[in-house]
Amino acid sequence: MILTTTHTIENKPVKEYLGIVTGETIIGANIIKDFFAGIRDIVGGRSGSYEKVLREAKDTAIREMKNRAISLNADAIVGIDLDYETVGKNGGMLMVTASGTAVKI
Repeated sequence: MILTTTHTIENKPVKEYLGIVTGETIIGANIIKDFFAGIRDIVGGRSGSYEKVLREAKDTAIREMKNRAISLNADAIVGIDLDYETVGKNGGMLMVTASGTAVKI
């Protein structure tokens, strides 16, 4: 399946729009504890541990979105957008949402 942030796929015209598909994941409050536990990973202002967890959350959201598109018999998802937002009491959780349009090409 082709996944793209663009609204078109070069040399592959969209034959049918199947609808919006989404995938969501929420990283619990333990991420904060894990972040501080991995603070020694910080090099040049970056935390490898924190970035790894964010990547896993993004991958989970994309995988869920892709599975929803597969259930619609889509060939691709175009116009993919990723959103990151804090939720919960005191913003102690991070929600990652992937959305796009499932299409037949």
